[in-house]
Amino acid sequence: MDTILNQIIHGLMLGVMYSLVAVGFTLFFGVLNLVQFAHGEIFMVGAFLGLIILNLLHSFLGIDSPAILLLICFIGSSALTALFGLLFGRITIRPIKDAPPVIALLTTLGAGISIRFFVMAFYPAGSQPQNFPGYLPDWQTEVHGVLLRFDSLFILVGGILLILGTYLFINKTKMGIAMRAVAQDRETASMMGVNINRVIDTTFVVSGVLAACAGIFNGLYYRQIIFDMGAIYGVIGFSAAVIGGLGSILGAIVGGFLFALLASFTSAFIPGGSAYRFVTAFAFLIFVLVIMPKGILQASRGKRET
Repeated sequence: MDTILNQIIHGLMLGVMYSLVAVGFTLFFGVLNLVQFAHGEIFMVGAFLGLIILNLLHSFLGIDSPAILLLICFIGSSALTALFGLLFGRITIRPIKDAPPVIALLTTLGAGISIRFFVMAFYPAGSQPQNFPGYLPDWQTEVHGVLLRFDSLFILVGGILLILGTYLFINKTKMGIAMRAVAQDRETASMMGVNINRVIDTTFVVSGVLAACAGIFNGLYYRQIIFDMGAIYGVIGFSAAVIGGLGSILGAIVGGFLFALLASFTSAFIPGGSAYRFVTAFAFLIFVLVIMPKGILQASRGKRET
């Protein structure tokens, strides 16, 4: 039972990072009716920007307070990644927003590969894993056999707050309602006065902020990042969104946590399972799609929740 509870906590922590990336895929599909395959690279860029900010603050400005460093890191990386995502959307997506989906798919796929190898080529020692400063306290305690670590709790609570904030933004703000209207019927929303280009820009900004925070969470937990980390997180995030129901924010969250829990339990209970954790998760994806082609929450293209 202790092992199960520990794996649940670990799975929930991973699920937060997967869900933040998956929500980005859902926003793109819901609002733009396309799969943005460069989103994993946006996640990677957010992590590298966070590392650059931390190094500049510590090495050049002499700031030593972990709380200040992390606060500026999250704010700065989120802002810069949102700006990067905004520029990416205006350059690659806006000109082809009315083109067939396969055009956008190929465009974002190619752009993502270009971003990945640009970082590898131009970041110092970019082909090697980069150490990410561990500014979170090493505090941990054991409660009835369950190990509680500060970094896991920080990521879990921070991720849940981000997910809740995104949900409130989509459902309670004027721009969020406009995004939902565009997701339901772009042509009608445009006729009613919704600025489609502004909605598209906002989609890239919101998804960029979520991806940046997920990237920093990943660096803080694993203590390193690498230029190709966006490839696997992109596949996982997209798969999680599909499992839950592509087009549903709640579905993306459910899919992210399910994917993480499956990977966590596989690592713990199958001999050598850490090498096969994603095999089990992707096998589950295939099973879900065979039984429920539209995903667990049955989000349909004609009636999206985004």
